[in-house]
Amino acid sequence: MTCAQPTGKLHLGNYIGAVRQWVQMQQDYECYFGIVDMHAITMPYVPAQLRQNTYMCAAQYLACGLDPDKCNMFIQSNVRGHAELTWVLACLCPIGQLERMTQFKDKSRKLAEGAGDVSIGSGLLFYPVLMAADILIYNADIVPVGEDQKQHMELARDLAQKFNNTYSPTFTLPEPYIPKTGARVMSLQNPEAKMSKSDKNALGSLYIIDTPDVLRKKIMSAVTDSGSSVKFSEDKPGISNLISILSSVSEKSVSEIESEFEGRQYGDFKKTVADAVIAKFDPIRQKYEELMKDKAYLESVLKRGAAAAQRRADRMMGKVCRKVGYVDAISSK
Repeated sequence: MTCAQPTGKLHLGNYIGAVRQWVQMQQDYECYFGIVDMHAITMPYVPAQLRQNTYMCAAQYLACGLDPDKCNMFIQSNVRGHAELTWVLACLCPIGQLERMTQFKDKSRKLAEGAGDVSIGSGLLFYPVLMAADILIYNADIVPVGEDQKQHMELARDLAQKFNNTYSPTFTLPEPYIPKTGARVMSLQNPEAKMSKSDKNALGSLYIIDTPDVLRKKIMSAVTDSGSSVKFSEDKPGISNLISILSSVSEKSVSEIESEFEGRQYGDFKKTVADAVIAKFDPIRQKYEELMKDKAYLESVLKRGAAAAQRRADRMMGKVCRKVGYVDAISSK
C-alpha cells in the first residue's frame, strides 16, 4: 500500500524512486495505490487544478504500467474512513511529536517565508497522522516510501503500537520498503539538491510527459563538472547524477557506463543520456495523452479501485469503532 499527492506532472525521480517499484510490486502483492487529494489541501491550492492534477496523476500511473486488473488505484477522498481513523489516531498522538516532524517544520517555514499573510493551517500539522491512517486503514504489511518519509513511517508504526496497547492488537506494524538504488535523482541544474517540481529553474527537472525536444534540451544543458572524464565520484556530482539517470533508464551498471565513455567527451555522453531517457519516456507520454482523452475510462478505473479499497477500509473501521467504544449505527425505521 502506498499513496502520493496529485502533483500534476511526475518527474524522473518520482518514476525511478516510486512508480517503477509499484509496477513491479503489483505482480506479487495485493496492492492499493492512493491518490491523496486530502493531503493536497494542507497547502495553498486551486480546486480546479487539484481536480485536473488528480486525473493527470491517474493517467500517468496507468501509462507507466500500473494495471487496474492487478492493483487497486483510488482517490483518497472517495474512500470513507481515512478521516475517521485520522481522528482516532490523533487522539492518541502527542502534539509535541507532530511539532517535531521535519517536514512540518520545513513546509511551515517555507509557507511563512513565501505566502505573506497566508496562515498555516492545522491540517499541515496533522498531515503525518492522516498518512498513518492511509496506511493502517488497509492494515498494510509493506509501504514503498522514499528516504524522506522514514520519519512519517516511524510515526505510523508508533501509532499502530499505541492503539494496539491501548485497546487490543488490531494493526500490523507496517514495514517501509525503500529501494536500494535509484531512490534519489538530483536536479540537472543543481546536483546538490533533489529533483523537485518546486525547483525554480525549469531546466532542473525531467518530467515523464515532457516532449522529446524538451527532454533533450534539459539534458544537454545539465550542469557538469570540471575535467572531461565520465566518472562516478563525490567530486563530480553533475556527471554522477547523469550516470545514475542513464543507469536507471538503460539498466546498464555504473562501471559499464564508465567503460563505454572512457576517453569520450561530455557532449557525447549527454547525447546518449538524452536518447535513453527519450526512448524510455516517449511511449509513456503518448499513452498518457491517449488516456487523458478518455475521462470515462479513467473514472471507471478509479471507481473500481475505490470500491475495492472501501471494502477493505470498512472491515478495519468496523474493528476500530468497536474497540474505541463507538455505538453501532442505529438505523431508523
